[in-house]
This record gives sequence, structure tokens and C-alpha cells, in this order.
Amino acid sequence: MFGSASGDRAGQRKRMVEEQLQGRGISNRRVLEAFLKVPRELFVATGDRSLAYGDHPLGIGSGQTISQPYMVALMTQCLNLKGSEKVLEIGTGSGYQAAILAELAADVFTVERLPQLSAAAKNTLEQLGYANVHYRVGDGTLGWPEEAPFDGIIVPAGAPGVPESLKEQLSDGGRLVIPVGDRYGQDLLRLTNKGGKIYEQDICKCTFVKLIGEEGWRA
Repeated sequence: MFGSASGDRAGQRKRMVEEQLQGRGISNRRVLEAFLKVPRELFVATGDRSLAYGDHPLGIGSGQTISQPYMVALMTQCLNLKGSEKVLEIGTGSGYQAAILAELAADVFTVERLPQLSAAAKNTLEQLGYANVHYRVGDGTLGWPEEAPFDGIIVPAGAPGVPESLKEQLSDGGRLVIPVGDRYGQDLLRLTNKGGKIYEQDICKCTFVKLIGEEGWRA
């Protein structure tokens, strides 16, 4: 097990929450509490730990990133989780988003196309004691049909369009949060399934790494 965070790291988390999250309108109490609890520094490279609470994304290898704290919080808040939900994450990456979701939902199913990232994230999350996270290596644009439907689906990677497979795997009342656009910039969308009809809301402009897969970018 990892030891408890130092007072310095706890102080950095508190400042991050107050300045980067609450200061920009993140108001969901449960989301803010999750960000105060999860040690973000353990999800970045050892040499980058002093930068873990900065207001920016960080590289995690293999051309992937751990997203800016505010964007992780915004996407999470858009799911409006109460605690009993089943959530699908597309792109495990460092595992930080999965840890936040694990604090807020009953079960988290996370899909990563790169085996080395999935294994590293699983190791970190298991050492932190998260037993409600389930892992798969594969094409995340196809979702996880055997476990569908999901009350929430979160995609921290930019897609050229919303994958039909993900829309089909939403429960009635479920929400899908995904950046959609070109390779250089996207619109963050929230799609809600209401009785089989999908309603779309544009949240903000953003920039993410590409969502690669059969229903995303090919390369």
C-alpha cells in the first residue's frame, strides 16, 4: 500500500480544488470531496510529481496524457453521479479518472487499448485499494457490451463523432460525456438517453488526444 500523502501534497490538493475547480464553477460536493481524497501525484511519472497539481495535462507515455484537473472534474460533474451507478470509462490512461469515478459510483468498467497503460493503472488502483474497478484491454469505441447498460459513460479522448456503440450502451436516463471534433479541437458534449431518445448538450470547447478505434480515429 502507498503511505498517506504528506501534508504538502494534501495542501496542494486543497489549493487545486479551491482555485482550479471551485474557482471555475465546479460545485458538486461529492466531486470536490473525491478530488480532495485521490492522490493525483501517484498517477504521474515519478519525475513529474512536483507538477501533478498544476493547471495542465501531463504526458504519461505512449502518446497519452493525464487530463487537466479541471477537465476531469467538469466531465465527472456532467455525469451527476449519486453513488449507485454503473459507469464505463473509455481510455484508462493513468487510472486517475477511474479513481475519481470509483469514489463516486458503485462500479467502474474501464477500457484501454494499450496493455502497458492498463497494467500500470491497475497496479496503482489496486495498491490504493479500489476494488470496484474492472479492467479490459481492447477497442474502447465499441464499449463493453457484455456489461451494458451503463448509467454513465465518460470518454477522455477526442472523437470525430459519437460512437454509435456507446450511445446504444446507455441506460434509460444515462449520460455520455465525450469531446467531439477534429484532431486539433473539440466540443465537449453531454448526451442523455431519455426513453430511447438521445438529447445532446454542448458544454464547452476543449482539446484532447485522439480516440482511436473502429468507431473513432483510425490512427
